[in-house]
This record gives sequence, structure tokens and C-alpha cells, in this order.
Amino acid sequence: MTELMTVHRAALEQWRKAMNLVGPGDVSEHYVDAERALAGLSPRGRWVDLGTGAGFPGVILAALFPHLEVDLVDSRRKRCVFLEHVLGAAPDGDRDRVRVLCRRVETLPEHAYDGVTARAFAPPPQVLEHAARLLKPHGVVILFLQDDTPVPSDSRFRVIAERPYRVAGRQRRSVELALVG
Repeated sequence: MTELMTVHRAALEQWRKAMNLVGPGDVSEHYVDAERALAGLSPRGRWVDLGTGAGFPGVILAALFPHLEVDLVDSRRKRCVFLEHVLGAAPDGDRDRVRVLCRRVETLPEHAYDGVTARAFAPPPQVLEHAARLLKPHGVVILFLQDDTPVPSDSRFRVIAERPYRVAGRQRRSVELALVG
């Protein structure tokens, strides 16, 4: 576990109930889900995590790929306060490349990102709508899906990879799609 993840987990354990950051149960499942969904990814450049909430998967993305710049976007102030606290306690290098943006996704600049993640932000077709606006040409979006959820059909994207995995006995998969053109 990287130092950023260690700081994040300690803060999450401390703040989770007071701020309703994650549901009941072991927080480890959130980390395992994010790590397994991002395994095999070769990201570059600037990424954005839409509706990051408690920082899943954005904080894990930043921790696993220390060469990335990552924007953690959420419109709820309490979640942003939590993430700002985490980054305040994180190593200097992480504070320089990870930003908390407390705003609505619709206010983000067009074509500003090389990659988009969204774990529980919106249904997959809506995530693709936002991603099409936010991504640079050939940028990628990672969808977090239940095993039986179909990949939405969208002519603006092509599937690059599907990664099945299990978390707490549940079948999941991440799907990496590239913006065409």
C-alpha cells in the first residue's frame, strides 16, 4: 500500500461515520475494487474522477500511477473537505499532482483530460456523455460495471479492454473505452 493510500485509509476510518463517506462494512472492499478495476491499465497525462465521493477510484488511481495528474471532482462540500484533509496529510509529491475540485462535472473544461473514471457517479451511458465532452482525442474512460451490465453502445467510443474480477464474492468488471477520433 502506498503512502497516499495509507493516509487515505486512516482518514477514511476516522471520518467515515461522522461524514457518511462509505456504507457499512469493511472499507477494504473499496480499495480492492478500485485496485482490481485499474489493474492492467497504462494511463498517461491528466485524469479526472467524476463524483469521486470518498476518493474511489481517484485516490487509488493517483496512488498506483504516481506519474499521473488527477482531479478528484465532487459537488458535495463535505466530501471535498475530507479529500482536502487527505491531501493535506499526503506526501508533497502527491499534493502537487492531485487536486480536489468541489464543483459540478458540467463546469469542467472540455477536452482537458486524457482519462476519465467514474465508479458510482451515474449510469454508464451518462458517464460516456460526460467523457465525450471532457476527453482529449483518443482519451480513455474506465467504466465500473456489475458482471451482467452491458457495455453501452456509443459510436464515439470503442472498447479497448474488459477486465473481469471478483470482490467479496461478487463478479465485477472494468471496461476501458477509447474516444474515437
